[in-house]
Amino acid sequence: MVVIRLARGGAKKRPFYSLVVSDSRARRDGRFIERIGFYNPVASEKEESLRIAADRLSFWQSQGAQMSMAVERLVKVASQKAAA
Repeated sequence: MVVIRLARGGAKKRPFYSLVVSDSRARRDGRFIERIGFYNPVASEKEESLRIAADRLSFWQSQGAQMSMAVERLVKVASQKAAA
């Protein structure tokens, strides 16, 4: 199964997550098919903390990819920001 999930990067105590499309059997930070965005939980006010390529997200969902719970929450936040 293909999943859309977060892959952790960054330094110790400074997490940085990539939104990736990967095979569900692959490791969390391992091989992925495509990177479709990022999430930086420790971004300052002037830095961008979340970016999602909406066209690629909808493409992968149409192909049957399932989002993880964390990605669902981030997509909801991104759509609320876009609507405001």
